[in-house]
Amino acid sequence: EGEQNPEMSLAFLTPTLEERWGCDIRFSPDCIGPKAEAVIAKMGEGDVTLLENVRFYKEEKQNTPEFVSKLAALGDVFINDAFSAAHRAHASTEGLAHVLPAAAGLLMEQELNALDAALEHPQKPVAAIVGGSKISTKLGVLNNIVQKVDYLILGGAMANTFLYANGTDVGSSLCETNMKEEALKISETAKKHGCEIVLPIDSIVVNELKLNAPSETVDSQAIPDDKMAIDVGPKSIAYVENILEKSKTLLWNGPMGVFELKPFDTGTNALAHKAAEQTKAGKLVSIAGGGDTVAALENAEVCQDFTYISTAGGAFLEWLKGETLPGVEALYTAKKAA
Repeated sequence: EGEQNPEMSLAFLTPTLEERWGCDIRFSPDCIGPKAEAVIAKMGEGDVTLLENVRFYKEEKQNTPEFVSKLAALGDVFINDAFSAAHRAHASTEGLAHVLPAAAGLLMEQELNALDAALEHPQKPVAAIVGGSKISTKLGVLNNIVQKVDYLILGGAMANTFLYANGTDVGSSLCETNMKEEALKISETAKKHGCEIVLPIDSIVVNELKLNAPSETVDSQAIPDDKMAIDVGPKSIAYVENILEKSKTLLWNGPMGVFELKPFDTGTNALAHKAAEQTKAGKLVSIAGGGDTVAALENAEVCQDFTYISTAGGAFLEWLKGETLPGVEALYTAKKAA
């Protein structure tokens, strides 16, 4: 970042864009200055130019007025279609909206509409599935979500931390013991707002984490000292499936277990299929996002059956926290593009 790096050049994208869009794409070897201006000066009506990577300039992340002005000099209107970068207040994601007429692109609009429907104006009851390894990385998400949903279904190692906070011995399972007080605070907030936190009833446990490791199903209150929980069991799956049948809206971020290692993708796959089934039947609005989440749903082969799969990672999490996204906020205050 802030340096020219041939390996990070956008030039290789040109053939792909030409194939997708069915037109010739001009490539500018720079994103500002004389080289970019020369390429753009040769453009005719309907032509498309791809500028070089803005991250080659440190001023992009710094969002300096000078760099913003140089970018703005190349165009008349700014269309931001990068929701996945909307949590960054950079020159190309936020700065341009202050100096050019601006609008959201089609993908940005789809993302905002889907997320608004999921958490701000949802059909109730609302269920949220949140998984992953650490509470510490999703504290803001959990604190915000429990104030807005009816069911918070926890999976992955995150669930172990909540079980531990409630006085349950989780054996050798991955667990953030130092987050006990935070877990209890989140549980108390959930109780105040009428949100049921759903923890695993039973767990799939193993001695070591590896593909096809010998496993057994145990009560989540009785995990042996020498074993670790790496997926939810059949009773847990059935309980959550019942919740999904009652829910009208589902927000999903994070897997229920170690889905990368078969057969410990069973819990995630079962709930993904149930959500997809309810969605296809018109009974559920299902929104999912986050890198691991999308990979897990792709593994379950249900992405096409969800109402919406967000393209964002960091921006999706910031939105779940209830945080203002600079790239979106700038569009609300910008002069509107005609």
